[in-house]
Amino acid sequence: PTTDPENLKIADMTAQLLNETGYIKNGMSMQTGAGGTSIAVAAAAGQIMKEKKIRGSFASGGITSYFVEMLKEDLFQGLLDVQCFDLKAIESIRENPKHQEISAMRYASPAAKSAAVDSLDVVILGATQVDTDFNVNVHTDSNGNIMGGSGGHCDTAAGAKLAIVVAPLIRARLPLIVDQVLCKSTPGDTIDVIVTQRGIAVNPKRKELKEKLIKAGLPVKEITELKEIAEKITGVPKKVELGNRVVANVLYRDGTLLDTIKNTL
Repeated sequence: PTTDPENLKIADMTAQLLNETGYIKNGMSMQTGAGGTSIAVAAAAGQIMKEKKIRGSFASGGITSYFVEMLKEDLFQGLLDVQCFDLKAIESIRENPKHQEISAMRYASPAAKSAAVDSLDVVILGATQVDTDFNVNVHTDSNGNIMGGSGGHCDTAAGAKLAIVVAPLIRARLPLIVDQVLCKSTPGDTIDVIVTQRGIAVNPKRKELKEKLIKAGLPVKEITELKEIAEKITGVPKKVELGNRVVANVLYRDGTLLDTIKNTL
Protein backbone atom coordinates (compact mmCIF):
# COMPACT_ATOMS: atom_id res chain seq x y z
CA PRO A 1 0.00 0.00 0.00
CA THR A 2 1.00 3.61 -0.42
CA THR A 3 3.02 5.31 2.31
CA ASP A 4 2.39 8.81 0.94
CA PRO A 5 0.48 10.81 3.61
CA GLU A 6 -1.90 12.42 1.11
CA ASN A 7 -2.75 9.09 -0.53
CA LEU A 8 -3.29 7.53 2.91
CA LYS A 9 -5.67 10.40 3.64
CA ILE A 10 -7.58 9.49 0.44
CA ALA A 11 -7.71 5.84 1.54
CA ASP A 12 -8.98 6.68 5.04
CA MET A 13 -11.57 9.08 3.62
CA THR A 14 -12.77 6.39 1.20
CA ALA A 15 -13.08 3.79 3.97
CA GLN A 16 -15.03 6.31 6.05
CA LEU A 17 -17.29 6.96 3.05
CA LEU A 18 -17.99 3.23 2.72
CA ASN A 19 -18.72 2.94 6.42
CA GLU A 20 -21.00 5.98 6.60
CA THR A 21 -23.03 4.92 3.57
CA GLY A 22 -23.60 1.39 4.85
CA TYR A 23 -21.58 -0.45 2.22
CA ILE A 24 -19.37 -2.10 4.83
CA LYS A 25 -21.83 -4.77 5.93
CA ASN A 26 -22.18 -8.53 6.22
CA GLY A 27 -22.23 -10.13 2.79
CA MET A 28 -20.56 -7.17 1.07
CA SER A 29 -18.57 -7.75 -2.12
CA MET A 30 -15.78 -5.53 -3.36
CA GLN A 31 -12.90 -5.05 -5.72
CA THR A 32 -9.93 -2.72 -5.60
CA GLY A 33 -7.19 -2.06 -8.10
CA ALA A 34 -3.58 -3.04 -7.53
CA GLY A 35 -2.32 0.53 -7.12
CA GLY A 36 -0.92 1.68 -3.77
CA THR A 37 -3.89 3.89 -2.86
CA SER A 38 -6.44 1.22 -3.81
CA ILE A 39 -4.63 -1.35 -1.67
CA ALA A 40 -4.58 1.13 1.21
CA VAL A 41 -8.38 1.46 0.85
CA ALA A 42 -8.69 -2.34 1.15
CA ALA A 43 -6.50 -2.26 4.29
CA ALA A 44 -8.53 0.57 5.86
CA ALA A 45 -11.84 -1.08 4.99
CA GLY A 46 -10.52 -4.38 6.37
CA GLN A 47 -9.76 -2.72 9.69
CA ILE A 48 -13.35 -1.47 9.94
CA MET A 49 -14.61 -4.97 9.06
CA LYS A 50 -12.52 -6.45 11.89
CA GLU A 51 -13.76 -3.87 14.39
CA LYS A 52 -17.42 -4.41 13.43
CA LYS A 53 -16.98 -8.21 13.03
CA ILE A 54 -18.21 -8.08 9.46
CA ARG A 55 -17.72 -10.89 6.96
CA GLY A 56 -18.05 -10.14 3.27
CA SER A 57 -19.16 -12.54 0.55
CA PHE A 58 -16.36 -12.20 -2.00
CA ALA A 59 -13.58 -10.01 -3.33
CA SER A 60 -12.77 -10.18 -7.02
CA GLY A 61 -10.54 -9.03 -9.84
CA GLY A 62 -6.79 -8.99 -9.94
CA ILE A 63 -5.94 -10.43 -6.52
CA THR A 64 -3.10 -9.16 -4.33
CA SER A 65 -1.64 -10.41 -1.07
CA TYR A 66 -3.91 -8.00 0.84
CA PHE A 67 -7.05 -9.79 -0.27
CA VAL A 68 -5.31 -13.13 0.42
CA GLU A 69 -4.70 -12.01 4.01
CA MET A 70 -8.30 -10.81 4.32
CA LEU A 71 -9.48 -14.25 3.17
CA LYS A 72 -7.23 -15.93 5.76
CA GLU A 73 -8.69 -13.65 8.45
CA ASP A 74 -12.19 -14.77 7.35
CA LEU A 75 -13.18 -11.25 6.29
CA PHE A 76 -14.42 -12.72 3.00
CA GLN A 77 -15.96 -16.10 2.22
CA GLY A 78 -14.05 -16.39 -1.04
CA LEU A 79 -11.93 -14.77 -3.74
CA LEU A 80 -12.87 -14.76 -7.45
CA ASP A 81 -9.55 -14.40 -9.24
CA VAL A 82 -9.13 -13.45 -12.87
CA GLN A 83 -5.48 -12.42 -12.45
CA CYS A 84 -2.88 -13.01 -9.72
CA PHE A 85 -0.87 -9.86 -9.09
CA ASP A 86 1.82 -11.22 -6.77
CA LEU A 87 3.40 -14.43 -5.46
CA LYS A 88 1.19 -14.57 -2.35
CA ALA A 89 -1.86 -14.64 -4.62
CA ILE A 90 -0.29 -17.43 -6.71
CA GLU A 91 0.43 -19.50 -3.59
CA SER A 92 -3.11 -18.91 -2.32
CA ILE A 93 -4.87 -19.93 -5.55
CA ARG A 94 -2.81 -23.13 -5.55
CA GLU A 95 -3.53 -24.07 -1.93
CA ASN A 96 -6.84 -22.52 -0.82
CA PRO A 97 -10.08 -23.89 -2.33
CA LYS A 98 -11.85 -20.68 -1.29
CA HIS A 99 -9.59 -18.82 -3.73
CA GLN A 100 -11.18 -19.62 -7.08
CA GLU A 101 -9.90 -19.01 -10.57
CA ILE A 102 -12.48 -17.56 -12.99
CA SER A 103 -12.29 -16.75 -16.69
CA ALA A 104 -12.31 -13.20 -18.03
CA MET A 105 -15.78 -13.91 -19.45
CA ARG A 106 -17.12 -15.13 -16.08
CA TYR A 107 -15.51 -12.08 -14.49
CA ALA A 108 -16.80 -9.25 -16.66
CA SER A 109 -18.39 -10.13 -19.99
CA PRO A 110 -21.78 -8.53 -20.73
CA ALA A 111 -22.55 -11.77 -22.56
CA ALA A 112 -22.10 -13.88 -19.42
CA LYS A 113 -25.31 -14.93 -17.69
CA SER A 114 -23.86 -14.06 -14.29
CA ALA A 115 -20.71 -11.93 -14.52
CA ALA A 116 -18.93 -11.32 -11.21
CA VAL A 117 -18.80 -7.55 -11.78
CA ASP A 118 -22.61 -7.42 -11.81
CA SER A 119 -22.65 -8.72 -8.21
CA LEU A 120 -20.16 -6.18 -6.86
CA ASP A 121 -21.28 -3.79 -4.15
CA VAL A 122 -18.18 -1.60 -4.34
CA VAL A 123 -15.28 -1.09 -6.72
CA ILE A 124 -12.29 1.17 -6.04
CA LEU A 125 -10.69 2.47 -9.24
CA GLY A 126 -7.79 4.70 -10.25
CA ALA A 127 -7.49 7.43 -12.88
CA THR A 128 -4.95 9.57 -14.70
CA GLN A 129 -7.63 12.12 -15.60
CA VAL A 130 -11.27 12.78 -14.75
CA ASP A 131 -13.33 15.41 -16.52
CA THR A 132 -16.16 17.55 -15.22
CA ASP A 133 -18.66 15.04 -16.65
CA PHE A 134 -17.01 12.27 -14.53
CA ASN A 135 -15.53 10.51 -17.60
CA VAL A 136 -12.31 8.71 -16.62
CA ASN A 137 -9.04 8.22 -18.50
CA VAL A 138 -6.74 5.35 -17.57
CA HIS A 139 -5.33 4.54 -21.02
CA THR A 140 -3.06 7.57 -21.41
CA ASP A 141 -1.14 9.91 -19.14
CA SER A 142 -1.90 13.62 -18.97
CA ASN A 143 0.30 14.21 -22.02
CA GLY A 144 -1.57 11.74 -24.20
CA ASN A 145 1.00 8.91 -24.12
CA ILE A 146 -0.48 5.40 -23.96
CA MET A 147 0.27 3.76 -20.61
CA GLY A 148 -1.46 0.41 -21.09
CA GLY A 149 -4.80 -1.35 -21.07
CA SER A 150 -7.64 -0.56 -18.70
CA GLY A 151 -8.30 -4.07 -17.35
CA GLY A 152 -11.81 -4.32 -15.93
CA HIS A 153 -12.13 -0.57 -15.26
CA CYS A 154 -15.25 0.11 -17.34
CA ASP A 155 -16.72 -3.33 -16.59
CA THR A 156 -16.63 -2.96 -12.82
CA ALA A 157 -17.84 0.64 -12.96
CA ALA A 158 -20.87 -0.48 -14.96
CA GLY A 159 -21.59 -3.50 -12.74
CA ALA A 160 -20.93 -2.30 -9.19
CA LYS A 161 -23.54 -0.60 -7.04
CA LEU A 162 -20.93 1.99 -6.05
CA ALA A 163 -18.00 2.93 -8.31
CA ILE A 164 -15.38 5.11 -6.60
CA VAL A 165 -12.33 6.68 -8.26
CA VAL A 166 -9.47 7.43 -5.86
CA ALA A 167 -6.64 9.66 -7.03
CA PRO A 168 -4.53 12.64 -5.89
CA LEU A 169 -5.92 15.96 -7.06
CA ILE A 170 -2.49 16.94 -8.40
CA ARG A 171 -0.03 14.49 -9.93
CA ALA A 172 3.37 15.52 -11.33
CA ARG A 173 2.33 19.18 -11.17
CA LEU A 174 -0.75 18.52 -13.30
CA PRO A 175 -4.39 18.59 -12.10
CA LEU A 176 -6.48 15.42 -12.07
CA ILE A 177 -9.71 17.20 -13.07
CA VAL A 178 -9.91 18.56 -16.61
CA ASP A 179 -12.62 19.93 -18.89
CA GLN A 180 -12.36 16.91 -21.19
CA VAL A 181 -10.25 13.78 -20.77
CA LEU A 182 -7.75 13.00 -23.52
CA CYS A 183 -9.20 9.50 -23.73
CA LYS A 184 -12.53 8.25 -22.42
CA SER A 185 -11.78 4.86 -20.85
CA THR A 186 -14.89 4.70 -18.66
CA PRO A 187 -18.07 6.73 -19.25
CA GLY A 188 -18.97 9.23 -16.55
CA ASP A 189 -22.50 7.94 -16.08
CA THR A 190 -21.06 4.77 -14.51
CA ILE A 191 -18.84 6.62 -12.00
CA ASP A 192 -20.45 7.60 -8.70
CA VAL A 193 -17.75 9.28 -6.60
CA ILE A 194 -14.31 10.87 -6.98
CA VAL A 195 -12.20 10.93 -3.80
CA THR A 196 -9.14 13.20 -3.61
CA GLN A 197 -7.14 14.49 -0.64
CA ARG A 198 -8.82 17.91 -1.09
CA GLY A 199 -12.40 16.71 -1.19
CA ILE A 200 -15.03 14.35 -2.57
CA ALA A 201 -17.10 14.93 -5.71
CA VAL A 202 -20.35 13.01 -6.14
CA ASN A 203 -21.98 12.43 -9.50
CA PRO A 204 -25.15 14.59 -9.67
CA LYS A 205 -27.19 11.46 -10.43
CA ARG A 206 -26.45 10.20 -6.89
CA LYS A 207 -28.19 12.94 -4.89
CA GLU A 208 -29.07 10.65 -1.96
CA LEU A 209 -25.44 9.58 -1.67
CA LYS A 210 -24.26 13.20 -1.66
CA GLU A 211 -26.72 14.04 1.13
CA LYS A 212 -25.47 11.12 3.24
CA LEU A 213 -21.84 12.20 2.86
CA ILE A 214 -22.61 15.82 3.74
CA LYS A 215 -24.56 14.65 6.79
CA ALA A 216 -21.57 12.51 7.82
CA GLY A 217 -19.34 15.59 7.74
CA LEU A 218 -17.19 14.48 4.83
CA PRO A 219 -15.65 17.25 2.65
CA VAL A 220 -18.07 17.11 -0.30
CA LYS A 221 -17.37 19.54 -3.14
CA GLU A 222 -18.59 20.06 -6.68
CA ILE A 223 -16.25 18.57 -9.27
CA THR A 224 -15.74 22.04 -10.76
CA GLU A 225 -14.62 23.26 -7.30
CA LEU A 226 -11.95 20.54 -7.17
CA LYS A 227 -10.77 21.57 -10.63
CA GLU A 228 -10.46 25.20 -9.49
CA ILE A 229 -8.59 24.23 -6.31
CA ALA A 230 -6.03 22.27 -8.34
CA GLU A 231 -5.59 25.00 -10.95
CA LYS A 232 -4.98 27.62 -8.26
CA ILE A 233 -1.97 25.55 -7.24
CA THR A 234 -0.71 24.36 -10.63
CA GLY A 235 -2.01 26.98 -13.01
CA VAL A 236 -4.05 26.03 -16.06
CA PRO A 237 -2.05 23.42 -18.03
CA LYS A 238 -1.18 24.04 -21.65
CA LYS A 239 -3.51 22.16 -23.97
CA VAL A 240 -2.02 18.92 -25.29
CA GLU A 241 -1.62 19.04 -29.06
CA LEU A 242 -2.84 15.95 -30.85
CA GLY A 243 -2.52 14.97 -34.49
CA ASN A 244 -5.12 13.47 -36.80
CA ARG A 245 -3.67 9.95 -36.95
CA VAL A 246 -5.59 7.37 -34.92
CA VAL A 247 -3.12 5.07 -33.15
CA ALA A 248 -5.64 3.08 -31.07
CA ASN A 249 -9.35 2.44 -30.80
CA VAL A 250 -10.88 2.26 -27.33
CA LEU A 251 -13.67 -0.31 -27.31
CA TYR A 252 -16.34 -0.36 -24.63
CA ARG A 253 -17.27 -3.60 -22.86
CA ASP A 254 -20.00 -4.35 -25.41
CA GLY A 255 -17.58 -3.95 -28.32
CA THR A 256 -18.78 -0.50 -29.42
CA LEU A 257 -16.26 2.25 -30.16
CA LEU A 258 -15.96 4.44 -27.05
CA ASP A 259 -13.10 6.70 -28.12
CA THR A 260 -9.97 6.92 -30.24
CA ILE A 261 -6.41 7.75 -29.20
CA LYS A 262 -4.57 10.06 -31.59
CA ASN A 263 -0.87 10.68 -32.06
CA THR A 264 0.79 13.39 -29.98
CA LEU A 265 2.70 16.22 -31.66
